[in-house]
Amino acid sequence: MLINDKTKYAIPIMAFSAGTIVANVYYSQPILQNIAGALNKPESAVGKIAMLAQMGYGVGMFFLLPLGDKMNRKRLIIAICLLLVATLVLIANTTHLETLMVLSFFAGIFSTPAQIILPMAASLNKENRGKNVGIVFSGILCGILGSRLISGWLTDIWGWQSVFWFSASLVLLSIFLLSSFLPEVPVKFKGSYLNLLRSTLQLVKQYKTLRQAALLGAFSFGIFCSFWTTLTFHLSGAPFKYPSSAIGLFGIIAIGGALVAPYFGKLADKGQVFKNLALTIGLIIASIIAMLLFPESVGVLIVAIFFLDIGVQATQITNFTRIYALDEEAHSRLNTIYMTAYFIGAGIGTFFGLISWTLGGWHFALLQMLLWSGIAAIIVWLSSKNKL
Repeated sequence: MLINDKTKYAIPIMAFSAGTIVANVYYSQPILQNIAGALNKPESAVGKIAMLAQMGYGVGMFFLLPLGDKMNRKRLIIAICLLLVATLVLIANTTHLETLMVLSFFAGIFSTPAQIILPMAASLNKENRGKNVGIVFSGILCGILGSRLISGWLTDIWGWQSVFWFSASLVLLSIFLLSSFLPEVPVKFKGSYLNLLRSTLQLVKQYKTLRQAALLGAFSFGIFCSFWTTLTFHLSGAPFKYPSSAIGLFGIIAIGGALVAPYFGKLADKGQVFKNLALTIGLIIASIIAMLLFPESVGVLIVAIFFLDIGVQATQITNFTRIYALDEEAHSRLNTIYMTAYFIGAGIGTFFGLISWTLGGWHFALLQMLLWSGIAAIIVWLSSKNKL
């Protein structure tokens, strides 16, 4: 356990900062139609902004996240955050779609510190690893989901570019807090960068649990991203025709689910892994079926969002607890494999969500999510039987 005078402040500040940083991958999702209108571009083209941000985050996961085991994590996090601030300022000043796409990709890459912070929480107290990881991951979830509310509200008042000015200010605040309160963690890897990447890939072969968790994480987060991307189009069209600010309010429902999810981290600390996963995937499936049966019911949608989010996020917290217990000296590299798969799933989920929406609207999008959740259930079953 790492101990210093500021340790008691570390976890909440890490949670706030990680949420503030990762939100930049998602700010664009509820305002895609506003961006399309402002730039006079079709929805299908503008939708790629969200996909590129997620893919950039996945690239950052693989190439930057392992450095958390090789470099001073505090300095690494602050340096990348400064690059993120610069990118956000450029986004706030662009009026060209192609430039916005490139900058969104880099904003995704430079949002990586959220995932360098997460494994640090696992190292502060081994006995409460699941609890600490759950708190920081809840901060990340609140950042992801709160970004929808904030971006919709700011866009309706000052336009879509104001979102990124606001975010740049929040990231600067996080830099100040992290420089003051983030604990120092000893460097554990002494080899070269190429050896670091090589050792990262070797973990995939070494740990079956890591392979299981990464595959499940990819499918479950693919469902999450497919849902929130297509929900924007669903709520902005008939019969709802909600403005961006109203669409963003649905993120509050999901934040409630995110605050419940850390309970599953405590269960994972007690070893109830597959019981957790069976329950969480079951919640996802039930939520999707409910929305298929009642596609125009706001009440059903609200309840479904709440339980869908609990299902997805509790799955991730359980997975994190499993993989961080594999090797105490390779937390960042373990997180690299998991989060790379996680955000490859996000990009693919967003891509197929957009295709499904184009082909058959909300109904096709939900059927696609149901297929993914069925595969996730099979992964859990095979893992529990040690057949995967």
